[in-house]
Amino acid sequence: MTVEDLQELAEQEQARQAKFSHRLMYCSAAGCVSCGSLNIRDMLKKALQEKNLADKVEVIGTGCMGLCGEGPLVKVLPEGTLYQRVDEAAAKRIVDEHLVQGPIVQDNVVDITHPFFAAQFKIVLENCGRIDAERIEEYIAVNGYEALARVVTEMQPGEVIEEVRKSGIRGRGGAGYPTGLKWGIVRKVPSDTKYVVCNADEGDPGAFMDRSVLEGDPHRILEGMAIAGYAIGAQQGYIYVRAEYPLAIERLRLAIKQAERVGLLGNRILESQFNFRIDLRIGAGAFVCGEETALIRSIEGRRGRPRPRPPYPSERGLWGMPTLLNNVETFANIAPIIRNGSSWFNAIGIPKSTGTKVFALAGKIRNTGLIEVPMGIPLRKIVFDMGGGTPEGTEFKAAQTGGPSGGCIPAEHLDVPVDYESLNAVGSIMGSGGMIVMDSTSQMVDVAKYFMDFCKDESCGKCIPCRVGTVHIHGLLEKIAAGKATTDDLGLLEELCVMVKETSLCGLGQSAPNPVLSTLRFFRHEYEELLKQPETFVPSGNGNDPTTH
Repeated sequence: MTVEDLQELAEQEQARQAKFSHRLMYCSAAGCVSCGSLNIRDMLKKALQEKNLADKVEVIGTGCMGLCGEGPLVKVLPEGTLYQRVDEAAAKRIVDEHLVQGPIVQDNVVDITHPFFAAQFKIVLENCGRIDAERIEEYIAVNGYEALARVVTEMQPGEVIEEVRKSGIRGRGGAGYPTGLKWGIVRKVPSDTKYVVCNADEGDPGAFMDRSVLEGDPHRILEGMAIAGYAIGAQQGYIYVRAEYPLAIERLRLAIKQAERVGLLGNRILESQFNFRIDLRIGAGAFVCGEETALIRSIEGRRGRPRPRPPYPSERGLWGMPTLLNNVETFANIAPIIRNGSSWFNAIGIPKSTGTKVFALAGKIRNTGLIEVPMGIPLRKIVFDMGGGTPEGTEFKAAQTGGPSGGCIPAEHLDVPVDYESLNAVGSIMGSGGMIVMDSTSQMVDVAKYFMDFCKDESCGKCIPCRVGTVHIHGLLEKIAAGKATTDDLGLLEELCVMVKETSLCGLGQSAPNPVLSTLRFFRHEYEELLKQPETFVPSGNGNDPTTH
């Protein structure tokens, strides 16, 4: 395939879509599938046939549309009308009333001017809800693989890395390391063999950002990885995805086959001298395999356990070779940066945290789902404007960011900007993008206990501080929650958290105490209220009895 062929394919697909008067986009991501969207698809097709509209209206499965708590969702294009909680009756009305008679079905319509949608700025999620994730032609029709074509035909590897560096993008897996700097380091390491690895081992409780991108726009990840391969001098990439994501795996496999078939992966990509292949590796769901060295060992077929660093994967990674490792969301940003330019990207967000961030908004909040917002947006705007606040009758208490590695942000810090440095300053982290809202009914000791229970179970056991320390921390939290602990136990808990944080081998143990430390910092009174009160000595007899003095 040449660049001209790519452009022709895009034009052919655009012409094909123009033949339809409408496109009914039903959410085929895991969340909506679990509440019946495939049945809605069948009902829409049946209703269209009954009205003799099957050849005029296309029914398309697409990626996550964001408002996950109100699924199944159906969007009518080109109007852009979004329907929520679509059941069989509503599906029939969408066809009978919206398509045939014209008026919108008001009972199920979503106000897309609501802050949940209006405040979003979509880069990573721009194609989710817009294209059929299972057809490469639809991705190409919306500028897909245009960035790859520009890179392999017009740019030198160093120019690609410089463009990524100037964009200011930082790793979206949570650490926030400058992406362009990492690419440059791997590029400079002398080696005939290098690898590109995509970390899709999303394991934080309540997080589903990467899953939604993989299900709704898999070619975006392939394109980003191929651009990275060209930039650092690699010819092989791997996507490490957990087995609990069967739909994402299915769509990734299909996307790889499609890209190979049309010459966008494999040998001589777009008639250039660049060769690049991508394979999948399925993880068994161990949380520790999200740590880069453990992930690399797992790809190699060994037990997923971290190793000391240095050397870092950029120098000695997969099979001892220089390896570039980024997460799903980082790779999803690469093609837009190349297409639109680094200055476009770094104008979004704030100077030290450029671009956008995808969050999975969950917990005690009215609007649950997937959002993408500019970096630096105040937490208050996410919780109260976009999320709609807490359920009626309760007050906001805290927001947990960063999953088991993060911390709880209390109400007095609601105006904190959501960026790497600001979240660190209040004892939390950006993390991969999970955001769980808690209200006045949440008990913070129980919250800390839940996350520590998760961490102790997911510890690989290699280092003693994490293997033993997390168990003892969890035991102390259970003791406090049961009202059997003393002030000495509380002091021991704090001392143990610091020890585990400072002496563990990898990020799992180093960050496991964060939820405990942040809840102690902002909600210490809840711990103290549960402590066992010391017994007081009550003298017996009268005051003249010498034995009572």
